[in-house]
Amino acid sequence: MPILQPIIDLAELLVRRGITDVVVSPGSRSAPLTLAVARNPGLRVRVMADERAAGFVALGMAQLSRRPVALICTSGSAVYNLAPAVAEAYFQQVPLLLLTADRPHEWLYQQDGQTIDQAGIYGSHVKRSYDLPADYSQTDTRWAINRSVNEAITLSQLDPPGPVHLNVPVREPFYPTADDVFRPGPVRVIDTMQPPLNLSTHQWRQLLDDWEASERILILVGQQVYNPELNTLLQTISTELNIPVVGEITANLAQNGVFITYTDTVLAGLTAEQAASLRPDLLITLGNSLLTRNLKTFFRQYPADQHWHIQPNPDRISDSFQNLTRLIAMEPVAFLQQLFTDIDYQQFRQGDTDDTEQDIEFLTRWQTADRQAARRVTQVVNQPADPLTDWSAVQRVLEQLPPTTHLQLANSMPVRYANLCGLRADQQISVWANRGVSGIDGCLSTAVGAALQTDKLVTLLIGDVAFFYDRNALWSAPIPVNLRIVLLNNDSGHIFRIIDGPGNQPELEPYFETPHGYTARRTAEDAGLVYHTCTDLHALTTLLPDFFSPSAQAQLLEITTDKFANQEQFNRYRQQLTNS
Repeated sequence: MPILQPIIDLAELLVRRGITDVVVSPGSRSAPLTLAVARNPGLRVRVMADERAAGFVALGMAQLSRRPVALICTSGSAVYNLAPAVAEAYFQQVPLLLLTADRPHEWLYQQDGQTIDQAGIYGSHVKRSYDLPADYSQTDTRWAINRSVNEAITLSQLDPPGPVHLNVPVREPFYPTADDVFRPGPVRVIDTMQPPLNLSTHQWRQLLDDWEASERILILVGQQVYNPELNTLLQTISTELNIPVVGEITANLAQNGVFITYTDTVLAGLTAEQAASLRPDLLITLGNSLLTRNLKTFFRQYPADQHWHIQPNPDRISDSFQNLTRLIAMEPVAFLQQLFTDIDYQQFRQGDTDDTEQDIEFLTRWQTADRQAARRVTQVVNQPADPLTDWSAVQRVLEQLPPTTHLQLANSMPVRYANLCGLRADQQISVWANRGVSGIDGCLSTAVGAALQTDKLVTLLIGDVAFFYDRNALWSAPIPVNLRIVLLNNDSGHIFRIIDGPGNQPELEPYFETPHGYTARRTAEDAGLVYHTCTDLHALTTLLPDFFSPSAQAQLLEITTDKFANQEQFNRYRQQLTNS
């Protein structure tokens, strides 16, 4: 038996528990882990030399699969380089299993290389951290390792899902000899079964009484994965019960004539009277974080009388608007299905099947405001005399996205421009964005990971600072051929020119903006990407159909814009909102 048999068994346990993908960053102390997964035919192993990029690649893979992806790295500072992705996964609720090799603990603080205090290194940004024993001779030790790995895999998937850390101290010698046979021993699988979440009859009665007492009800959806079943249900509730359903692009609520999606524009510059007319008596929320300040500010300044939030796990209270009255521990689809059935039946029994003017007025007010907001955006962006801007480029790209594309939106301005434009429901686009922590680090790596996990087209909208910051995502070949990168290069972090605060300071450049003078041409050549560039809207419109077509290589489209033109257009938009 190899000296590190428990490591071989650990890799087999990953397979038995349904994990199929592992991302490895090379190192020596992690060699037993790497060899164990590389020699296991049930695992797909991908190598990323940069641990920070590796973490986000795994994040992108886990986003799409909704299953844990394992990460392996060596000891020392390599472990810290996973931290940005770990934090994003924690707040975005994406399952990761972190396998960090370590030196035996007695060598800590003994001037030994690549030796730091790794146990619990990610603090509260993992669901739990395990420190496995380094000595495998005892039966109890092997039992503890098996139990801990089973528990870690289960915990990463329990609501809310998230990253779990397994620190793995390894003693020398740890490289196998030619005589060692990598064969798993008996591997115990521990299944965890949970009862379905539901409410008691009394609790449902309370909710129905609250509903009956509320004249103006609104459903607000935060960030969530694309869910056609939920969207169909929300559309039914909106049309049959006259309930406004409000959300942003990251909520995967597309424009269908029913949902309110131009939220940032709708809620900008409201008078107190207008705001009061849009305030609900009962606010029902589901999903994770919201993107725009206007949306969050509105529901804080004009709070509903009652606020229900639906989330499967009540462990933490999510009270974004500081007026939560009920936390409902159920799956959103199951809850809304039951709620709609009960409300519909209650109205039937009471003979209340006809819409009254009062019933429809609140919904109509929100939908009218949404249509007006759409016209305002169109008027600003579709000016024939304007040069190509980041905003007009994003609108054109979104209009021409092929159906069922996975759209990755990088942080800073790309996700905000996309939210201002929106998507059509008939496109059936799945929208992804790293809004757990909302940093620019790892946006490109996340898209690479997503493209590795699907045969569908994955399109990334990214700004220049985020792109160049994360170029190591393209270091480890081959890049999946279904990846399309749309790079908005305005030669700076021009969000600071647009948001209030830094744009008014004399130190704006270079202390906030970061001019660099780079293009992506050489990066694309090094990574083997097909490279395109354009500087005007007509060329962009002409190029996009071929850019989105299937090809033998991944492709990068660099759109060059002028930051001052971008600023002028956005200021015009703001002025229009002020004058409306």
